[in-house]
Amino acid sequence: MSISPASPGSVSASTGTDMEAISAKLAKSQQEAEGQAALQLLQSVPAPSTSGDLAIGSNINIVV
Repeated sequence: MSISPASPGSVSASTGTDMEAISAKLAKSQQEAEGQAALQLLQSVPAPSTSGDLAIGSNINIVV
């Protein structure tokens, strides 16, 4: 009985598939980290105040 090694093509194909999966996981985690950073940035900005004169900007003077 003899045992032969797997063909080189099948080894590199499974390694390539593994690398693609790792790359996809890294990309997903990077996108999640960027999304969390964006949400934290948006939450840190104070809400605009509505106090003041609401009539400001309601009249526009146009000279022709």
